[in-house]
Amino acid sequence: MSGMVIWYIWCQILSRVDGEIANGSEDMIESSQQIDPEMLKGRNRRLWHEWHLLEEGLSNRRNITFKVTRRNAEGLPTGYLVYYDLRSICGVTHEEELNEPGVENHPIFARGFQMTIDLPNGYPCVDAPPSLHFQTTDPQGKAIPHPWHPNIRYFGDFAGRVCINMADTYTDLLWGVDRVASYLRYDTYHALMEPPFPEDLKVAAWVIRQGEPKSWIIFEQ
Repeated sequence: MSGMVIWYIWCQILSRVDGEIANGSEDMIESSQQIDPEMLKGRNRRLWHEWHLLEEGLSNRRNITFKVTRRNAEGLPTGYLVYYDLRSICGVTHEEELNEPGVENHPIFARGFQMTIDLPNGYPCVDAPPSLHFQTTDPQGKAIPHPWHPNIRYFGDFAGRVCINMADTYTDLLWGVDRVASYLRYDTYHALMEPPFPEDLKVAAWVIRQGEPKSWIIFEQ
């Protein structure tokens, strides 16, 4: 089954299990082009701007697609599901012996990762940043691949949480989506134990001790 077919099925499942999703309405606004931004004010105008940039920026991308999963009362998106049809590391061998002397933890690869974006009520205020989180299970609770990257939590209760790191460089959701794509390709990562610090210290240690020296984080798409 192709990645795009799985993506479609996943979206259909989500549209049935999340009570806040309003995409089933016949008069639902399907594109930012259907709204005149001059009629919007404040936060709604920013929400429209984010939506419009995502549509424009990802319209011709075959390896990154997205779906609106939640809207506010005015029909503007406050939640998204982003699908990355990219090949990346999703774990390592002998994980129970991670970074132990004499043990080689070879990378394990997967293609196709799903990330949610949730915009809190205070967004885009500085104290209400967007929440980016990779899915680790499907709606039935079955584990699915999630990224192995020092700036994405892999272990523990917060597995899947994405750290953008340099908050002062954040500009919009499209920038964030593209930055995460660079994480998956390992074009961008921060593994040193210094500010802004890695999101997952165990993965960061693997990158420094094995991933970089053995060139395992350099791979083809």
